[in-house]
Amino acid sequence: MDIPERTERLLSLLASFGSKRILVVGDLIADEFIYGEVSRVSREAPVLILKYDATEVVPGGAGNAANNVAALGARALLAGMVGTDPEGRRLLATFPKPVDVRHVVRAKHYRTPVKTRILAGGVHSAKQQVVRIDRETGWPLSAEVSEVFAERLAPAIGECDAVLLSDYGSGLITPDLALALRRALESRTPRRPVPIVVDTRYRLLDYKGLTACTPNESEVERALDIEIDDDPEALERAGRTLLRRTGMQAVLITRGSRGMALFQPKQPTVHIPIFGSDEVADVTGAGDTVIATVTTALASGASFEEAARLANFAGGLVVMKRGTATVSQQELRSAIEHAAEPVPGATR
Repeated sequence: MDIPERTERLLSLLASFGSKRILVVGDLIADEFIYGEVSRVSREAPVLILKYDATEVVPGGAGNAANNVAALGARALLAGMVGTDPEGRRLLATFPKPVDVRHVVRAKHYRTPVKTRILAGGVHSAKQQVVRIDRETGWPLSAEVSEVFAERLAPAIGECDAVLLSDYGSGLITPDLALALRRALESRTPRRPVPIVVDTRYRLLDYKGLTACTPNESEVERALDIEIDDDPEALERAGRTLLRRTGMQAVLITRGSRGMALFQPKQPTVHIPIFGSDEVADVTGAGDTVIATVTTALASGASFEEAARLANFAGGLVVMKRGTATVSQQELRSAIEHAAEPVPGATR
């Protein structure tokens, strides 16, 4: 497929996102950003004193994935758990209308996880993160909690065109839950293929028989106890090993400034170079953007390579933004069109 034909196809897929409903099931985290201006160095200790500027709370974890689905034009059906605490209420209030939070469980004895990032800078300079504070929540949750949660997903399963699983390690999202979702989807009438895509931080090898997974390179290295770095043979072995051991239809490994590598059984590996500059501003939540784009694209009928290429554009855009960010459908469209423009003086 030549560049104009590929571009037309990607834009056509993007235009169809608006009719899709994506069930996002995962760990909900409140990402809190506290901004301050550097005032002086403290006399009490060798630390900066910041003059407080503002506080911002945005959805992290599965919430960020859902926000990315909505920003791409699709409807996100969000399922997860928050506490009845002020953090949980504030987190739910941040979601835009295209994110349906009816399936979020509000649990009395659960503390909403919060990641607080403190950013400092001068009046005319970009603020940089100086410290992060994580408020513990009692993770991992018991298996019984996950089982009860799975039972409550039945109404959402009947509405969706694809399922996105976002496992940040709480114990709520498990391989057993993924299996239950797959069986429930297979029992729907009329029966039709529904992609299930997983992004898991710590249990990559435990999820089996799903449509695809989108690990980053460090997660792959940890799961297989290997080092990939710049070794193409090590990367190839890793991707093929993951395909074999998980039984996935596709494995998409994100590699930061090295782009992406897509593995499918009995097909050559597709290496996709990074889109945009490799001068990354912030990688916070970039994996959420990638899996949101891949899942929505697959729901729209994209091939795995088409979904990966769309996700590569989206990932390249989001890392140029600071904080937990999203990519809009218009931004993605503009990036695809710009990449297809001929370079002056270049020959095809």
